[in-house]
Amino acid sequence: MRDLFIRSSKPKTPVIGVFILLLLKLLLLRYFFFHEIMWSRVTADVASLLVLLSLIELVTPSRAKGIVYWIFNLLCSVIFFASALYFQHFNSVPTYTALSELNQVTQIKSSVQSTIETANYLFFADVIIIAVVWIIGKVMKRGPSMSTPLRKRWPAVIGVIALAASAFFIRQDRSITNEVLQAEHLGFINYQVAAGIRAKEDAVKVASGNINETIDKINSTQKTFKYQDNPQAQPKYFGAAKGKNVIVIQMEAFQNFPIHLSIDNQEITPVLNNLAKDSFYFPKIFQQIGQGNTSDAEFMSNTSIYPTGDIPMSTGYGDRELPSMPRLLEKQNYEADTFHVNDVKFWDRDKLYPALNFTHYYDKPYYKNDHFNEFGASDEELYKFGVQTLSKLHQEKKPFYAQFVTVSSHFPFNVPADRMKMTLPEDLKGTQLGDYLAAVNYTDYAIGTLIDQLKQNGMWDDTVLVIYGDHFGLQPQDNDPEMVSKALGIKYDPRVTRFNIPLLIHVPGVKGQEVKQVGGQVDIMPTLANLMGISLKDEKFTAFGHDLLNIDHNIVGSRYYLPTGSFFNNEIMYVPGKTFEEGTAINLDTLEPVTDFAKYKSDYEYNLAQMKLSDEYVKLLPKR
Repeated sequence: MRDLFIRSSKPKTPVIGVFILLLLKLLLLRYFFFHEIMWSRVTADVASLLVLLSLIELVTPSRAKGIVYWIFNLLCSVIFFASALYFQHFNSVPTYTALSELNQVTQIKSSVQSTIETANYLFFADVIIIAVVWIIGKVMKRGPSMSTPLRKRWPAVIGVIALAASAFFIRQDRSITNEVLQAEHLGFINYQVAAGIRAKEDAVKVASGNINETIDKINSTQKTFKYQDNPQAQPKYFGAAKGKNVIVIQMEAFQNFPIHLSIDNQEITPVLNNLAKDSFYFPKIFQQIGQGNTSDAEFMSNTSIYPTGDIPMSTGYGDRELPSMPRLLEKQNYEADTFHVNDVKFWDRDKLYPALNFTHYYDKPYYKNDHFNEFGASDEELYKFGVQTLSKLHQEKKPFYAQFVTVSSHFPFNVPADRMKMTLPEDLKGTQLGDYLAAVNYTDYAIGTLIDQLKQNGMWDDTVLVIYGDHFGLQPQDNDPEMVSKALGIKYDPRVTRFNIPLLIHVPGVKGQEVKQVGGQVDIMPTLANLMGISLKDEKFTAFGHDLLNIDHNIVGSRYYLPTGSFFNNEIMYVPGKTFEEGTAINLDTLEPVTDFAKYKSDYEYNLAQMKLSDEYVKLLPKR
């Protein structure tokens, strides 16, 4: 059996050494992911690794085995290193679909570099163990050789046994909805296999699916949840903004806690604080993005469809004809334009924007580069060019729907000294929290310049302004909740506060109010549609969100940064464990743990059904 790993004749195959190295690296990867090693599940890593090594042993010519094994070792090291970085940056165990998007990293290299830990380089520390491998080779060489026929059979025997073991582990635990727990139970390699099996099953289901039948199931399922206590024939505020222009601002990495927060008697967001008085301000909105991060937020706010969580929506569904707000407004002769200072190919937005039916997109080359950060142009330049472009439409009396995607508050939150608009307290200088507050403060200031320009151009009274955050900013590994709470004088929960984003909708002539209804990014589009006088029911538009101005209860699901099955309702945030009963819940008002959450199991099941139907629906949408 020892000759499976190193032959007595030359050239030698270092499979035992590679096996030991890769197993150690898989254990290291477990530690980076889960901060501990579930030793009872290491067998899953051993089995999956033996399957791969047995295949190499069987199909590789003897003379090439040495180089093939070490290339395989290097390739795995790169994948494990990238996966550890991915988890540190996105707080999610990557699948092969996520790793296929590594070409996007160059666009946010400073963000990724800042998350690298010295320990990550241990994946390439093979030279430290080379001596041990060499000694093992010398020891194994001393014994008698196994006969050639038996030596050739052993890789196949071990491979079959390991394959059977891996299949058992996958069959046993692939039903766990919590992806992090599933990865911990299956091991990294088997987790990839489970993701591939799931993708294949979904593809078969979609191939035989019918979108009209899926829509019927969606409508039937949504009727089982009581969103309204007393439904009205005519929704409140229906058509309050009919015929108005619309500007939607998606604020980069903008959490809700800075709203109405002051540090050393300085308001962090004075512009938004003032705007909230005259707007619908929703303080209980939560992010729902998937693998596409910022681009997924754009997708949701325009479609009211959940991201699938296993691929950026711009990449996976940019070839579809997506039902969207631009398509609905096109029927009313609106032009839809989107503005973003980054390269339009980042996150495949060059596919997403046509899929959403935007008339024009204006990306990096259109703006003056004032070198604000690694993306180039600042939010001020974004708005300056945007207003110049939109004012021409306004003068032509052409109604418009415009989307602005900001980047000045992008991680790692570096605001140039000459652009700082606030003075940080000494104890916050040089900290990520301090940098974040300064970046948020600048973002707020820039929005003020947009509002001033709209007023100067006579557009303010004819424009609905929608403002929301795309996702959290403060990185959990760098900001202890107790430290943040103490520094800011608020209670900062590492999940509820982190995923809580602001939403403001300013409608000219409509009195502002704070709306405490819980919601998510899928609810933005239905809420705006109602204000614009668009009946989604009459338009036969399938939405997974709801009009926040006309519901009394809500459930919004989240996955990717939270495991599948997680949801927010009017009372709690729930995160599943291996089963519903093993999950955890937090009260949204008190931010205290909720131990008795059995009554919310129907909400959990409803949320899973919604997610599943949303995935089915978007995969059945026609291609352009």
